[in-house]
Amino acid sequence: MNKKTTKRILGVVLIVATVTSLFFVPWMVVKAWILPLPNTVQEQVDEAVGHGFDGMVVYVDQAGKPPQYYSAGWHNREAKTPANPHAIFKIASISKLYVAVAVTKLVNDGRLSLDKTIVDYLPQLKQSIENADKITLRMLLQHRSGIPNFTDAPDFWAAPTVTYEESLALILGMPASFAPDADYEYCNTNYLLLNKIMDVTLGYDNFQFIKEKVLTPLGLSNTYGSLSSVDMDKMMSGYHVGHPYDLKNDEFAYSIFATAEDVGVFLRALNDGSVFEPNEQEIYTSVYKYEHAGWVPGYQSFANYYKDIDAVVVAFYSTTDPKLYNWNLSEVINNRIVKILRKQAS
Repeated sequence: MNKKTTKRILGVVLIVATVTSLFFVPWMVVKAWILPLPNTVQEQVDEAVGHGFDGMVVYVDQAGKPPQYYSAGWHNREAKTPANPHAIFKIASISKLYVAVAVTKLVNDGRLSLDKTIVDYLPQLKQSIENADKITLRMLLQHRSGIPNFTDAPDFWAAPTVTYEESLALILGMPASFAPDADYEYCNTNYLLLNKIMDVTLGYDNFQFIKEKVLTPLGLSNTYGSLSSVDMDKMMSGYHVGHPYDLKNDEFAYSIFATAEDVGVFLRALNDGSVFEPNEQEIYTSVYKYEHAGWVPGYQSFANYYKDIDAVVVAFYSTTDPKLYNWNLSEVINNRIVKILRKQAS
C-alpha cells in the first residue's frame, strides 16, 4: 500500500476511533491512577504496556547513580521484536528545546537578535503574515506571536506536511489570533519560522549547527535531523489507535529523532547549564523552559527534570489515539514513575 493511501486511511480512522474510544479509555486512565504503586520502575513500565501501549522506553539519570534503562512491549509489533531501551524515537516537540538553545547561541554570538522581527530576517513574509513587522524572535520563542498554528489545519495529521514551504502555506494570509505579545498560544508555526530564520542566517541547515555546538560537545551520536539519516531498524515503531499501519516511516517538517539516553543527556546539560557558553544561560532562561513533551501520530515523548531528587526522566510511548486519552494515561504513568523514584530516594 502506498503512502497516500495509508494517509487517507488514517484520516478516516481518526474520525471513527474518536467515537469508539470515548467509551473505553477514560476508565483506563482512572484505573492506572488508583492501582497500587509498584516497587520498581520496571514494574511500572510493564504495567503501562498492560494498559494498552504497544511499547515503552524510559531513561532515568539520577544524581549519584548510574543511568538506568527500562523498556517493555514491542520495538516492532508485527515482527514481535521486544522493545529496546536504546531505540531511536520521534521526539516531536521536545526538539523545540534544541532550537531554543541554538537560537540562544546565535543571539549570544550577535548573529541573531531577540528584538528583531520576522521581516528583518524574512522580508518576503511582510504581506502574508499579519504583524510580521512587529513579531520579534523573542515572541516566537515564547509562543506570544499570535500567528496561527499550521498543525491546526483541518485534517492536518491525516496528510502532514514535510517541507517548510508546505507547512507555511497552511497559514499564509490568515488573520492573527491576537496582537503580538498580547497573549500566549502554543504554536508550531513559531518554531517553523525560527528554524527557517536560522537556516537563512547560517547559510546552511541549522541542524548542522546544533550538531556542532550542542550534540558533538555532549558526545551525543544518536540524535538525527532527518529520517534519511536514521537506521530504520533502530527506529521504534509507532502506532495510532485504529490505524492498521506502522507510522515510523512518516516524516514531518523540522523533525528530530533520538534515543532516550541522548535526550536525557541533553536535558541534564540544559538544566545544569553545561550546554551553555558564558552569558548564554541568562539569555535562554529569559525566553524558554527547561523541559518539554512531544506528540506526533504514533509517538508520545516526555523529557523532565525533577530538582528535588536531581533526576532526569525521559519516557517514550509508541501508541497515540485521536482523543489524546493515551496522553492523559502517559502523564499518570510518568507521575507514578517519579513517585517510585522519590520513594526509593527517601
